[in-house]
Amino acid sequence: MEATAFCPAHITGFFKAHLEEGKNNLENLGSMGAGFSIKQGVTTKVKVLPKNNLESNFRISTKGYQSDKTDVSEFVLNEFRKLGNFSDKFFEIEHEISIPVGYGLGSSSAVALSLSFALDKALGTKLDKTKIGQIAHNAEVNCKTGLGDVLASYHGGFEIRVKPGAPGIGTVEKISTDKISIVMICFSPISTNKFIKERLSQINGLGGKMVNRLLESKDYQNFQDMSLEFARYVDVMTPKMQKLVNEFNANNIKCGIALFGETVFSMIPKEDENKVMNILEKYTDGIIIKSELDDIGARVILN
Repeated sequence: MEATAFCPAHITGFFKAHLEEGKNNLENLGSMGAGFSIKQGVTTKVKVLPKNNLESNFRISTKGYQSDKTDVSEFVLNEFRKLGNFSDKFFEIEHEISIPVGYGLGSSSAVALSLSFALDKALGTKLDKTKIGQIAHNAEVNCKTGLGDVLASYHGGFEIRVKPGAPGIGTVEKISTDKISIVMICFSPISTNKFIKERLSQINGLGGKMVNRLLESKDYQNFQDMSLEFARYVDVMTPKMQKLVNEFNANNIKCGIALFGETVFSMIPKEDENKVMNILEKYTDGIIIKSELDDIGARVILN
């Protein structure tokens, strides 16, 4: 038994966290906010084999960009193992990660969601799609690697998260755009966990207002302006990021900041792509990603 699934990377421009005390139900926790999913992400292959005499029940490996933790994957696997008698099975799990880890691109949610879809297919558990998403969401909230990326990348596209929570509980409003390019540069990682702990009250005040503002305009250019405003407000702008933002401004190019990483993105009409690339290529210490919106969201890939 084997299966492959893909989940797009997701970039958040601003958000409002919902982590009410005393709520033990992980599905109800999460965030409101806005962001977008891109064509790159995580492809996960699962093979279910006889355990035979192996000591362990699973092996997790990664191709491409590396993650230093497997706790999110282990949480998802353990939830699926509760759904049947799989004690005699060995799980061979391979994550192929095409985006840098820790730069605000939602890699942990893409790992969790692609694994959840792949396990459901490989094991034949035939869960409701929302339940597959809820397992991934719970993994990310439990492991403190994110809040709203699973809900967003589950749906794909350019979205506003208007109600927090896991798929089936949280809701999004997808915003249609003309055909646009998305170009970004990743300079260095930032700990999501640290920011969620230290800046929550600051973040929530502005993030909630921005959700309402974007619901009115539904414009990706306004979204980028708000993302910059949000990044300055919560004080995540580094001198290097500010230098690039200034250069974009001087060339009349809109841009935003990925939360949380030292990553600057620009959502632009196709015809401006080369102009943006020419600017970014001068910054030789960053990882440049060129992409488009992934409007489909997480899904099983048929072999």
